[in-house]
Amino acid sequence: MSHHQPKTDISFAKTFGCSAFAACFAELCTIPLDTAKVRLQLQKKAVAGDALAVPKYRGMLGTVATIAREEGLTSLWKGIIPGLHRQCLFGGLRIGLYEPVKTFYVGSDFVGDVPLSKKILAALTTGAVAITVANPTDLVKVRLQAEGKLPPGVPRRYSGALNAYSTIVRKEGVGALWTGIGPNVARNAIINAAELASYDQVKQTILKIPGFTDNVFTHLLSGLGAGFFAVCIGSPVDVVKSRMMGDSSYKSTVDCFVKTLKNDGPFAFYKGFIPNFGRLGSWNVIMFLTLEQAKKFVRSIES
Repeated sequence: MSHHQPKTDISFAKTFGCSAFAACFAELCTIPLDTAKVRLQLQKKAVAGDALAVPKYRGMLGTVATIAREEGLTSLWKGIIPGLHRQCLFGGLRIGLYEPVKTFYVGSDFVGDVPLSKKILAALTTGAVAITVANPTDLVKVRLQAEGKLPPGVPRRYSGALNAYSTIVRKEGVGALWTGIGPNVARNAIINAAELASYDQVKQTILKIPGFTDNVFTHLLSGLGAGFFAVCIGSPVDVVKSRMMGDSSYKSTVDCFVKTLKNDGPFAFYKGFIPNFGRLGSWNVIMFLTLEQAKKFVRSIES
């Protein structure tokens, strides 16, 4: 590519490979927290009809403990197969395409620091493209994670990831795999922009401070920054998405946003901020650290 960006000197295929590997590794490490998040988000529906019902899951770590106790440790990695399918496609595409798309937006002969607006635009683009391709994997992952402990004799809806894909296509049609594509594209494009553009920007800022070099510590700080911004910006989107999926009385995304703001106040959008940061923060740190090391490894082989 261009001479002023030594970081993008490995081919798209290799960048895609590194990105997919890093995203999958981060997913493997943090999926128990994700499974807990899905259960917590879906539990409100069950409790709404019964005022006396005590919520089964309390807090992120409490939920992890409950699932492990009732369903066994392996249940926390439910949905890991479609989760890995998703990260290969979604992670590989959104991260792998980021540099080429950014170069496309600024022009290949651009020299100097890329403006933040162009970074955000590039990350919005790659996030939207990647999730459009990967939406079926997202749907299957959530459906597998949502299944809790079943009473004896009740068969599971899906025996596994591949069975889930085929069952959904057979019973609901191919289009069903792209259920929720609208809010999903919005959410993932926004969170992708928050993660990639802020990582890029934080890292660029840190490297200008005397004494900081492009090393693991810098990557760690930038990854934490990326996770923090992703949660700050993504949390309201996530709350709206969960509420709309769980309650059909909202007319549109805007309607849901306004009603939530009016009825529950602005802090409702940051419900579960700490567990969400625990999940996205750790995910980003692991992913970016792995990505930088994987790219370094590929570059060392090439030279």
